[in-house]
Amino acid sequence: MAPSRPAPRPAFAALLRAWRDRLSPADAGFTVTAGRRAPGLRREELAQLAGLSVDYVLRLEQGRARNPSPQVVGALARALQLSRAERDQLYRGAGLLPPRDGTVSDHVPAGIQRLTARLGDVPIGVFAADWTLVWWNAMWSALHGDPAVLPAAERNLARALFGDGAGHALMRPVRLERGRDAFEASIVADLRDAVSRYPGDTRLDRLVRELRGTSEAFARHWAARTSAAPHTGDRKTVRHPEVGDVLLDCDVLVVPGADLRVVTYTAAAGSGDADRLDLLRVTGGRTATAIP
Repeated sequence: MAPSRPAPRPAFAALLRAWRDRLSPADAGFTVTAGRRAPGLRREELAQLAGLSVDYVLRLEQGRARNPSPQVVGALARALQLSRAERDQLYRGAGLLPPRDGTVSDHVPAGIQRLTARLGDVPIGVFAADWTLVWWNAMWSALHGDPAVLPAAERNLARALFGDGAGHALMRPVRLERGRDAFEASIVADLRDAVSRYPGDTRLDRLVRELRGTSEAFARHWAARTSAAPHTGDRKTVRHPEVGDVLLDCDVLVVPGADLRVVTYTAAAGSGDADRLDLLRVTGGRTATAIP
C-alpha cells in the first residue's frame, strides 16, 4: 500500500491569500500604476520578495504544495510584513512550530521593511544577529549579485567571508579602507557577542563550529579574544564586473529591539561613483558600458 499523503493545509493557503491582498504594493517597494486592479500584492510580486517561484506560490495558495519548509514560511512572513503574532500563526498554519524565543530571529518588522522599501535608490541589506542576510532590495542584488540564487544557509556574511562555498563564490572583490584583517576581526567579534546572547541557538552554534574547523583565519580571530570593535561601517571599493570599481560608504545601522543590522551603501553626490550606482539602478547590474 502506498504511504498516505499529508492532508492539504487550507488555513495556511487562506492566510497567504488574505495577507497578500492586504499588503500595499507601495509599502513593499513597488510602483502603483493607475490601471492596477489587484488590491494588494500580485502573486509574482510576493514570489519576487520571498525569493520563490510564482508557480510554487500559486501551489501554496491552492493548497497543492503541502509541506513548506521553515525557511519558506519565514521568507513569506518577511515578504508579507507580518507581525510576530501573525508570523507565528503562519508557521502553525503550515504545521510547523514558530521560532523559539532566545534564538536568533530572522523577523524583519513591517516598519523596517516599509522604511527600507522607500530607499530603493540605495543598496540595502538587512542581517540577523548571526550575519545571515534576511532581506535585500534590487539595488543590493545589482551591486553584490542576487542572493536569491544561493541556498539559504549560504546567505551568511561570515560563511561567505571565511568559507569556500557558493556564498564565497558570489562575493565580488572588495578593497576595504580599514583592511581585510580588521573587517574579519569585527565580524568574528559580532558572532562572539551573538553567542553570548543566544547560547541555545543551533544555527549560530553550527556556524561557529563549522568555521572554527574549516577556516584558519576564523579560528585565529576566535582564539585571539581581543576587544575588536563590532562592524559599524567602512569605505569599500567594490569591483563590479559591469561598471568597474565603485567607492562607497558602507554604514551599519542597528535596529533597537529587533537585533537586526541594516547595511547601506552610498556614494557622494555628483561623483563618478554616484554615476556608477545610477547605472546599476538602470541596468540592474546586467551588461552595461562601464563609466571611466
